[in-house]
Amino acid sequence: MQGCLWRCIGVLASLVMLGLFSRENKAARVVSNTSLNEKKKIIQQIAQEQISSEAKRHLKYFAKMQENSQVLQHANYTLLAGTSPQGKRQLTVGISSVQRTHGSYLLDTLKSLFQASSEQDLKYMLVLVLLTDTDPTWLNQTVANISGLFMPHIESGSLAVIHGLLGGSLAKSRNHTSPCGELFARQKTSSVLLMNFASNLSDYFLLLGDNVRCAPRFVSNIYWAVSAWKELPWVILDFSGMKISGKVFHTRDLPRLTSFLLLFPKDISTHLLLSEFSLLLSQNVPIRFSSSIFYHMGSYSEFEDTCFPEEQDKDLGEPDNPAATVFTDMLWLWNASPQYAYILNDDCLWVVNPLEGNYLLVVLDKPQKVIRVAVLTGSAHSKLNYLQQGQILLGYSLMDYPKHCAHYTLVGPVVRGQLDQMVFYEEDAVKEISCIKLLVTASHDFTIKILQIRVWTEVEEEET
Repeated sequence: MQGCLWRCIGVLASLVMLGLFSRENKAARVVSNTSLNEKKKIIQQIAQEQISSEAKRHLKYFAKMQENSQVLQHANYTLLAGTSPQGKRQLTVGISSVQRTHGSYLLDTLKSLFQASSEQDLKYMLVLVLLTDTDPTWLNQTVANISGLFMPHIESGSLAVIHGLLGGSLAKSRNHTSPCGELFARQKTSSVLLMNFASNLSDYFLLLGDNVRCAPRFVSNIYWAVSAWKELPWVILDFSGMKISGKVFHTRDLPRLTSFLLLFPKDISTHLLLSEFSLLLSQNVPIRFSSSIFYHMGSYSEFEDTCFPEEQDKDLGEPDNPAATVFTDMLWLWNASPQYAYILNDDCLWVVNPLEGNYLLVVLDKPQKVIRVAVLTGSAHSKLNYLQQGQILLGYSLMDYPKHCAHYTLVGPVVRGQLDQMVFYEEDAVKEISCIKLLVTASHDFTIKILQIRVWTEVEEEET
């Protein structure tokens, strides 16, 4: 789909350039036979025509977005359990659920979620459950089950259950062009209703399915990650290997996202559109944390598993740090070497009061396709001496004297002294890396312990 989108954009750009070229030729022919004042008037008129033409061309898309917003204004919600959210939380966890033939994992998901959250976590979090089925018996029974198990969370305002319909009924899709079309349509409608309701409830929004197991203290993991990324541009932070669940958004982006989703036929898979939405807002590659904190739970049906195949975290094994030389402009302690930060053993590198702009640079002996990178700093038990503000960058176009790379791309900031992320590449980007750079982004007035930089590279498959 991404290739199709960019081909369409390319065709549109070509047509626009062709139109501008023809207009410029027209302007040149007319201007050559007129006075200076007349030339100015003609040029202004042609420029205005170009602006009007571009405005009209985009107007239909803006009108469509406005039309989608009006559709959402008529979305119908009913509060089934809990109270209307008061005040703005830090995080809304959105879960949608629908009646299924073979039962539901919704209650198990909620149990896992609340068991994984501390009392402090719950003060900053709202769990929003959206039920989108119209069967009153199922709705009443589901609400009764949730209320019976989670009444303390409902009474404290940490849990709310709503029923939602789009335009007075469940949204209908076009004649489905694939066997999974109906499931995709239902998923998209639920996501739109959930995001639309949650758009003003918190700073961030976490999307989960109703069959997910949560890792302990997942809220803290998300908090520290979004804090580290606060000054950097991002659209979606991905905390799991699942296609939909585990994605965190700015709530300020939700109105645009819901309108964007409604631009497309409802039976297009939501996860594909989320990728396109990130691209449109200039997040060109996924931001995917290597250690998942959300996991797929159970199976609803063979057909649903076929339509929504869940990707398991690929076991990349141990890091394979390829041969490299390490440089730094920081002062280190004792009879050590910068190489200690890269060798896969118990050695480490202590650096003294690093300043903003200081770096540790790993220069690979030969370019490699890096698929995952991790950085560990600080003392494992005491959480002291860790790098509080820093970034990891990958570089290419190796230069000599001194050794460095001419171009770098950001992987991400360290989060509480650590980073562990999968590495993705833009379609036309250089995919063989020569440098891995740990950059200090703020001065520290204490000693930092760099435990290890770990690198995983893509193993070339042997020809048979």
